[in-house]
Amino acid sequence: MKPLLSHPLALVASLLLAPALQAEPVGEVSTAFKLIGPNHKVVVEAYDDPRVQGVACYVSRAKTGGLSGAFGLAEDKAEASIACRQVGDIAFPKGPLPQQEEVFSERASILFKRVRVVRMVDAARNTLVYLTYTDRLIDGSPQNSVTAVPVNRELAIPVKR
Repeated sequence: MKPLLSHPLALVASLLLAPALQAEPVGEVSTAFKLIGPNHKVVVEAYDDPRVQGVACYVSRAKTGGLSGAFGLAEDKAEASIACRQVGDIAFPKGPLPQQEEVFSERASILFKRVRVVRMVDAARNTLVYLTYTDRLIDGSPQNSVTAVPVNRELAIPVKR
């Protein structure tokens, strides 16, 4: 008997029904007034790392306003900044981490453009490194931001080998 997820439709359904990691809005500031529709703004959102207890990341990014922004048709600028911090005791309840893993992804346009956050493990320094960047199907942006969260040496970061 085949496992359920070996069927392509079951795999697609499981991906669609999987709980999505949601950003928690922290705040926003308007950067340009728009007569019709919302203003252009910079938003700050918080994400808890789903595999590392005690680490939260704060991502700031541009959100396009106006009518296209109101209807979700705008393409946001490829500019983002990230700061990740220890916000509690660090633990790895889901086991060892991959050397590199995408931990967050959010749509930045109606098609093909995403803001991504990737976690990397710097085992030599016992540090978690988080990188944010924007990619697009054809032409991504080299603009990026990086931050690091050192982990107490008494707790070695478990890494999948």
